[in-house]
Amino acid sequence: MTTATPHHLPGTDLALEQLPKVSLHDHLDGGLRPATIVELAADAGVELPTTDADELGAWFAEKSNSGSLVEYLKTFDITTAVMQTREGLERVAREFVEDLAADGVIWGEIRWAPEQHLARGLSLDETVEAVQEGLEQGVDAARNAGHRIRVGQLVSAMRHADRGLEIAELALRHRDAGVVGFDIAGAEAGFPPSRMRDAFELLAANFFPATIHAGEADGLDSIRGALTDGRALRLGHGVRLAEDIEVSTEGDGQVARLGRLAEWVKDRGIALETSPSSNLQTGAIAQWGTTLADHPLDLLYQLGFRVTVNTDNRLMSGTTLSRELALVADEFAYDLDDLLVFQLNAAEAAFLPVEDREALADAIIEGFEKAR
Repeated sequence: MTTATPHHLPGTDLALEQLPKVSLHDHLDGGLRPATIVELAADAGVELPTTDADELGAWFAEKSNSGSLVEYLKTFDITTAVMQTREGLERVAREFVEDLAADGVIWGEIRWAPEQHLARGLSLDETVEAVQEGLEQGVDAARNAGHRIRVGQLVSAMRHADRGLEIAELALRHRDAGVVGFDIAGAEAGFPPSRMRDAFELLAANFFPATIHAGEADGLDSIRGALTDGRALRLGHGVRLAEDIEVSTEGDGQVARLGRLAEWVKDRGIALETSPSSNLQTGAIAQWGTTLADHPLDLLYQLGFRVTVNTDNRLMSGTTLSRELALVADEFAYDLDDLLVFQLNAAEAAFLPVEDREALADAIIEGFEKAR
């Protein structure tokens, strides 16, 4: 299990790694350890820009700071290339869980696209089974190390590949064997959820939850499609929902007026899976600025939206969930109570039965109270 310098709540000596947390938006192929990539690449004959693990980690971070989601996604060519065998998938999944546990995560939803891992002969079902085996190994290892953690798979279909129905059927086949939800990922602009309407109809008919990347590299129409065509219960990122909020100055204060779409998302508690560092890297908030201070996360939070904080891709952003929380706490002067709200928001939005969500919330509250 990896160790790292702890991240503290600003102005305190509280290490955020100690707090129980929920991770809703974390990609399997975006969370590999650089040293693991080096070892797996050697076995698979994959060429790397460097075989020094530290240098490789820095390379991923540098290449990911492109300001474009399309360019950002190109770094995944390397990570997916070393995840084409059962052994590779199992190892990456096991280490992924170990790293989440070391960061204090007690419920983690791990999203990934099985269709991207078939190059060396595995079937779709075999990839899901391999990842599940690795996840279970990781949970066992974490618990043996004194951490408590549960995880579930979010099976993603790639937006451009038009295999949505096939991947939805795959998710349903494994719904009682580790898969807890469905997602669509990849280039957002030009590939609306309506292209996979048959997949979402199947999932809805089987009462299976979906979260959809929307409002990251495309605007309000993408979010609207995620809700109407995709029947999304959560929005992956969703930060461009702020385009439907008008803030004006009236007297000595400011007034926010919500459009119909933003009002719908807020009133129904549809969770926003924001990923601050990643949103800066991909240009998701470019219309508002280029620094964390410009991120609409705080506006959405102050207005009462169900905001959650996530990592997206820990390797590409050189981050952890504790680091993301430290960054937003420092930028927006959040205290422990604010961070608790983010975790309870995530617990409420988790793809778990209501009794499990309530138990998760209780564990989070207990852990935060111990930290005071």
